[in-house]
Amino acid sequence: MPVVEEICTITAKGQTTVPKAVRQALGVGYGGRIAFRVEDGSVTIRALISDDENADPALTPFLGLLATDLATRPSDAVRAVTLAQAGRLDALAAEIGQVDPDDPIEGEVTL
Repeated sequence: MPVVEEICTITAKGQTTVPKAVRQALGVGYGGRIAFRVEDGSVTIRALISDDENADPALTPFLGLLATDLATRPSDAVRAVTLAQAGRLDALAAEIGQVDPDDPIEGEVTL
């Protein structure tokens, strides 16, 4: 992980904003949780991994990647889906039919 150092101000209520570069480095966004640890006069901050067993560990970093991409090139990063593309997606989804996410996966799976 690259070294990131940011300076922020503490308000009269003892609040501060976690700088964007720090949030991105930790892979946390809105609703994310962080832990502060004070030890030997230093403070460390780490992202808390969700206790939700269904949480996708790749989702937050992926959303951070998208946010960075949109911020750096907003004019060409997002384009409307054409009617032809929407029709093709509908056709592909119709071919697949109903999917039950609780069905067992057939074949070998490597993660």
